[in-house]
Amino acid sequence: MKFRSGLWASWTLLLVAGSAVAAPQSVKASSRHFQFTYYCAIQRVPPGAHLVRVWIPVASSDAHQSVTIRRISASAPAHLTRSTVSGNRMLYAQFRPSRHSAASFTIIYDVTRRRYSDGDYANLMRYNQDPASWSRNLETYLQPNRLVPTRGIIKEISDAETRGEQGEIRKAYSLYNYVFHTMRYDKSGTGWGRGDALWACDAHHGNCTDFHSLFMALARSQNIPARFSIGFPLPRDSSQGSIPGYHCWAEFYVHGLGWVPVDISEAWLTPSLHDFFLGSLDANRVQFSTGRDLTLVPKQAGPPVNFFVYPYVEVDGHPFASIQKKFTFRDFQHQ
Repeated sequence: MKFRSGLWASWTLLLVAGSAVAAPQSVKASSRHFQFTYYCAIQRVPPGAHLVRVWIPVASSDAHQSVTIRRISASAPAHLTRSTVSGNRMLYAQFRPSRHSAASFTIIYDVTRRRYSDGDYANLMRYNQDPASWSRNLETYLQPNRLVPTRGIIKEISDAETRGEQGEIRKAYSLYNYVFHTMRYDKSGTGWGRGDALWACDAHHGNCTDFHSLFMALARSQNIPARFSIGFPLPRDSSQGSIPGYHCWAEFYVHGLGWVPVDISEAWLTPSLHDFFLGSLDANRVQFSTGRDLTLVPKQAGPPVNFFVYPYVEVDGHPFASIQKKFTFRDFQHQ
């Protein structure tokens, strides 16, 4: 199949350009099997409140992870829902403070996460068989989000960085390198962590949401579909413990090839893995949701949710932030 061979050759050429360094064994592992526990509690509801509504993201199985829910414990009535737009699953609950002074929720998962990498793209069909019909509408992934614009300075930068490059792969490679070289992973000050591409353009630092929001904005401005994924990282050198916070990454779409992942913030933190994280993701993670500017199910009263990895709570129709969270994992082979 000459068309496929041509795409593969272009992709390989980019990956071997520069000084490729072999990934460590903890990154190269083909899969990771673990228990993941997601706990949250809603506390200190204001006196006189009438209704508390809670949405908790729920991990799903897909081409790269197998997820089984082992147990759900909820101190308030709850049920699973799913968005037909984003495909995200969630646990929804509501309660009246007069009956519940607080509420807690625990979801325990059995997860097998699989690495996928540049070498796997030789099998195109594996990456084009997306069971979710909502992912087939590529136009969705070309549209701007509230904090991911595609015009103005974003378009000017992407035009300059891709000048003379042809095709999605080479343009995305240039944009990946632009973000890698102009951003630094630094959570000092304020403004970081919102995934504001314009802020990242000006500040040149932030966390994974800022890195990948900037990449998505630049890619979309070049008519390359790009999407946002978020979940939790697992330490490479630990078999159990607590996870302090989320991790996100992005994917861009290549016609005839499928969705190609990038994890630029991880590459920045470990520069020797620069080539690996362009087209590859390790198994040390679990994905919980995709997309930005999300409408939940049932619909929230407040504005669209920027991204969805922590619980979203409303009290009498207003966002509420007094939420205790704890995330833990344990590798099964070490139990």
